[in-house]
Amino acid sequence: MSERAAHFTPVEDGRVQPTRFAQSHWGADHLNGPALVGLAAHALESAFGLADFRPARLTVDLFRAARGVPTSTTVSLVRDGRRVRNSECEIIQDGVTVAKATLVQYRIGEPPRGEEWVSAIDFTPPEVIDTALATYVSSDEVGWTRSIAEHQNASRKRYVNRSIDVIEGRPNSPFVRAAMASEGTSLVTNLGSAGVGYINGDLTVALARLPEDDWVGVQADSHWAADGIAVGNATLFDSRGAFGSGMVTAIANPAAHIDFTDDPFPERSRRDA
Repeated sequence: MSERAAHFTPVEDGRVQPTRFAQSHWGADHLNGPALVGLAAHALESAFGLADFRPARLTVDLFRAARGVPTSTTVSLVRDGRRVRNSECEIIQDGVTVAKATLVQYRIGEPPRGEEWVSAIDFTPPEVIDTALATYVSSDEVGWTRSIAEHQNASRKRYVNRSIDVIEGRPNSPFVRAAMASEGTSLVTNLGSAGVGYINGDLTVALARLPEDDWVGVQADSHWAADGIAVGNATLFDSRGAFGSGMVTAIANPAAHIDFTDDPFPERSRRDA
């Protein structure tokens, strides 16, 4: 596997073509969440990113299955304020919008006076992280390994990953890395003893700062489920500590339940799950 593998390659008319790395476990012609989230983050940052503004919240609604066909993005600036900038992106395939993202950026400034409460969250990454290789996964029951299937249990989950590039020839920015990694909130909160039975319909990532490492860690904080609907929250980490949060809502998908112990594509499982 090339160290610079990517989810998409550029094609004509500004569109991109999904590669095999963008394929999802949900179906043979179904794109994975990190690929779509990364594409939206890349498009919004490329069009509207400014040095004195920081991406604070990205919400991506994944309301239609995306397929392995040429894909385009359209972006618009909704509000260009002095302290707050709001923008939107649509991901389009065959003339149909398959996902829509909104980005909120805040102007960087001085923090307020005084001390503030900070939650006590402990995250210990693997002793050695080889960012050229695939995902590290951990559960309280097992500890760190390189196989998702070994963590099909009911204990708390976490993972560390260096996401592959969104578009071939365009290295991911820190913002894009954070957005793509945070899609792993779905994995660490919805992975149970039988695999993953919920498909997330959205992702919200909130950032206090940007990651300083090539890798990003994601640790589950909460998972609540009732009547086939689940909500999961996670914290994002780098070597400096926690820097943001991810949240997903999901719906049960019993017709395509993912059991990683039966995965015919173990290499893909270790990449962007």
